[in-house]
Amino acid sequence: MAPTPPTIPPEPAYRPFPDIARRNYLQRHVEIPVMVRALGLPGGGRVLEVGCGRGVGLSALARALRPALLVGLDVDPALLAEAGTRLDREGVTAQLERGDVRALPFGDASFDLVIDFGTCYHIAGASAALRQIVRVLAPGGLFVSETVSSQILSHPWRTRGRRLPWSSAPELRVVRRGLLWKARRRV
Repeated sequence: MAPTPPTIPPEPAYRPFPDIARRNYLQRHVEIPVMVRALGLPGGGRVLEVGCGRGVGLSALARALRPALLVGLDVDPALLAEAGTRLDREGVTAQLERGDVRALPFGDASFDLVIDFGTCYHIAGASAALRQIVRVLAPGGLFVSETVSSQILSHPWRTRGRRLPWSSAPELRVVRRGLLWKARRRV
């Protein structure tokens, strides 16, 4: 018998983040390279970016990590189409999947590294998202997420002081801190 997928709480009106060239540039050329170095992220593995949006971070992750598999997941098909165009233009190979972080369409232990640039802060039901991330992470795998401080700096009005419910994912233990990010290992 197949497991029952988690119940996904309804979202208030979904609003994609604006496409800001300066922000995109900084994420690709500053934020991601610094994050990878600061956290000592391993290369060559199976990498998932949840909430990949327009795919801005995927090419930087491909360059920095040289993953065996790179997957971008987003709920918005229009943003995924933009991501596909961007990746084609930049010659980056990545699998793009439409889906919700609270009900990930991947098997257990499918990824060595899951990266979230704030998606879990902007959805209802972050507990379900964290449980799904734990499920798809291989034992010993890393989950990298922005800190509350990073979210407040990036999106002060949309974050509204939200915190992630880490108690719902006790298997994730902080192993590295790097400026505006934390890496948690699945134990």
